[in-house]
Amino acid sequence: MLVGMGLHITRAGLVVPVRIDPSGRTGPTAGQARGPRWRSAGPSHYVPSDVPVTTQQRIVEAVACLPPGSAATGWAALDWLGARWFDGLSAAGAQLPVPVALGDKRIARKRPGVTLSEDWLFADDIVVVDGLPITVPLRSVTFAARTSADDIAAVRTIDMAAYDDLVDLAALHAYTARLVGRRGKRRLERALAAADENAWSPMEVVMRRIWHQHRGGTLLCNAPIFDLQGRHLFTPDLLDPVAGVAGDYDGADHLEGGRHSRDLMREELTRRAGIEVVTMMAGQGEAARFRYRLDGALARADQRSAPRSWTLIQPDWWVDTSTVARRRALVPAQREVWLRHRRT
Repeated sequence: MLVGMGLHITRAGLVVPVRIDPSGRTGPTAGQARGPRWRSAGPSHYVPSDVPVTTQQRIVEAVACLPPGSAATGWAALDWLGARWFDGLSAAGAQLPVPVALGDKRIARKRPGVTLSEDWLFADDIVVVDGLPITVPLRSVTFAARTSADDIAAVRTIDMAAYDDLVDLAALHAYTARLVGRRGKRRLERALAAADENAWSPMEVVMRRIWHQHRGGTLLCNAPIFDLQGRHLFTPDLLDPVAGVAGDYDGADHLEGGRHSRDLMREELTRRAGIEVVTMMAGQGEAARFRYRLDGALARADQRSAPRSWTLIQPDWWVDTSTVARRRALVPAQREVWLRHRRT
């Protein structure tokens, strides 16, 4: 097998690009590189044409073709660490450019499919994982949030990195304080102020921001609700505990299998408990419709006079997983039980 220059990737199925070798031992000859058995992977670098262009292959090719000391950052570094919600695709399904940190002492030409960051790096910002240099999660998340398209995208980046326990808010605040004079720092600070460690999906973040901007209130992410005997009733995506209104996001997957039936059962539970639920659906123009339904749910909740038959007080048998620190402290058997929602 041909070995690429500099990188020694240990993950199966990934191929490091190589340069032209007149002897054909460490890379294709010039004639072979022009043939159908090789494709360009970047300036003066090639891989066999039958190598699948997966997300992680794109990451390897982006880093391998840049100066030594470069490292994948942003969504690419998080994907390399196994983060669920960073797959390198836009909301429309298009491939995102691979972000690579060069530091402030290296120069490289721009090329399609790669975003170059020349921000200076701290001494401990780069680690090597399975042969690939990547920036540490704190750097990757703050870079992605600083360079995101808008504030909601920045919050989503932070929340979804916390979902996989790669970062916690306290550490992010401390790291952000070190980023003196960085472009996008104000956006990052606004996102940190609105972030939460217990969001379970990107669209929950969007729903939370729309709700808060429209009506305000204290919103809890995935707070378990119990009856007065300590039985778990349900865990809504969002809850305004003062108003007694919960919010759920229903994507297309809620119509699959038995999930729609479970949703209907939960709807009945909420009615019996006296909690108003407002649902946000997928689709264009849904934000305005959600705001309209939210107004109605809050108005109905305000008219309720019956005493509450639910509580947020967790019984002794319940294990709280609402923070990164609590989730990191779980032993494997506990993770299997209390974090199984992450596999659905």
